[in-house]
Amino acid sequence: MSTHASPVDASARRRHFSMIRGFHLADFFTLGNAACGMGLVLLAMAYVASGDVRHFYAAAVLAPAAFVLDIFDGRIARWRQTHSALGRELDSLADVISFGVAPAALGFAAGLRGGWDAVVLLYFVCCGVSRLARYNVTAETLSEGGDKVRYFEGTPIPTSVVLVGLLAWAAAQDRLGGALWGGSWEIGPWTLHAFTLLYALSGTLMISKTLRIPKF
Repeated sequence: MSTHASPVDASARRRHFSMIRGFHLADFFTLGNAACGMGLVLLAMAYVASGDVRHFYAAAVLAPAAFVLDIFDGRIARWRQTHSALGRELDSLADVISFGVAPAALGFAAGLRGGWDAVVLLYFVCCGVSRLARYNVTAETLSEGGDKVRYFEGTPIPTSVVLVGLLAWAAAQDRLGGALWGGSWEIGPWTLHAFTLLYALSGTLMISKTLRIPKF
């Protein structure tokens, strides 16, 4: 019996993990961003289950870590001149997790669990997704033929790190749960916490068409 591999088998081995081999250095920083965001979500759930504030602090720390990785992936891509459609899509997907889903999950863990809170958190995430989709389809136009987008339409989704920072501060002040700043209101059948309005503001600023922020 012949022990030689068939050409088909050899070709399959060569293609194994071919997508990963196609990644650029910046893409691995982007995946690190996504990993931080998912870690934040898991730690937020761990806090809900355990009530151990250390889980909450650990989750909050991952937001600025994701932010730093998000900055570096863009700079590395420009430095190495390795921009690609794959990299842009990876960046958007990672940002949805780290700066959309993750801050919403931490808000829920912090005590934003009323019915109206849930509606606002959903609105916030949808605004973030819409913001990134709009950026991707308009980036070429906004760059005006150059390598770089000159300004953002609406606030960039990583600005949600500010919300995470405020929640970490609330935790440090022992102001989580029912003690969150601003209290809550019963509106119809559901509860709305005043803090949730910051999520509504953040989401609204993301999808603003008239707000233009220079990109440096």
